[in-house]
Amino acid sequence: MQILQEKAKENGPLCVGLDTDPSYIPQEIRSLYDDDSSAVLDFNKRLIERIADEKTACCFKVQIAYYEAMGLKGMEVYAKTLSYVKQSGLVCISDIKRGDIAATASAYARAHFSGDFESDIITINPYMGFDTLKPFTEYCASKGKGIFVLLRTSNPGMVDIEQKELVSGERVLDEVGKELERINSEFKKQFPDQTCSPVGAVVGCTEESDARLLRDKYPEIFFLIPGYGAQGGAASICKTLLEKCGGTVNSSRGILCAWKKDEECLKKIENKSITMDDIVEASCRAARASKKELSFDFI
Repeated sequence: MQILQEKAKENGPLCVGLDTDPSYIPQEIRSLYDDDSSAVLDFNKRLIERIADEKTACCFKVQIAYYEAMGLKGMEVYAKTLSYVKQSGLVCISDIKRGDIAATASAYARAHFSGDFESDIITINPYMGFDTLKPFTEYCASKGKGIFVLLRTSNPGMVDIEQKELVSGERVLDEVGKELERINSEFKKQFPDQTCSPVGAVVGCTEESDARLLRDKYPEIFFLIPGYGAQGGAASICKTLLEKCGGTVNSSRGILCAWKKDEECLKKIENKSITMDDIVEASCRAARASKKELSFDFI
């Protein structure tokens, strides 16, 4: 997480989400490969290399569900994609949203912090209880790994649980925030020289009032910020969330599907001349535009 914070300052806060569904690649291109998973892998590889070379982003977030949906070959693509991200020199976030009882959580931690699916940082769902976090924080302490814990997500249904008011007048998500602060205070004792704890929070950029409240309430927690781009989150809200300890702003479909709004690509599809290079270039243009929009100066 410390490395990610530094990369965000160096390259800008953009996180490129590799939620690469085969349907995000034109059929004309997919038909040139042995199967959809091969097309996805080639697209991911080319995009990772370009983004890393251009220093457009600080990290990649790989959403495991899209690879699970492709079966065994998809999971091979997932493992290779993680490997390509590591080779690129950028930070790899695996969006797995795991959260289970201790023994099962320990197995999840081993699966995603070591072996074929090893990642730098993973996302965690705390809503089965805070004991589910411990197996993951142990890897943070011993192996330098990081976790982003769901705090205030970007989906409309977050009001069903996260925003529920407690008897105390606070919300359910406030209890999660308190636990993250408690864990981070322990890490601060262990690693007093670090400016960023290994335990971050997922905070969506879909409401300005919540963004201001949460950024002020948790000034020392690094945020993973979903909702920007295709989900409608505004750059102005991202700016609020990027203050203090900072954060990384994820964009997935807005970058992966940029070719769908690119006049040059659409003409080439009409002419049946579209190539993988064309859609990767469209994605890179979208990433550069996002980086520019998210370039804020903080005093």
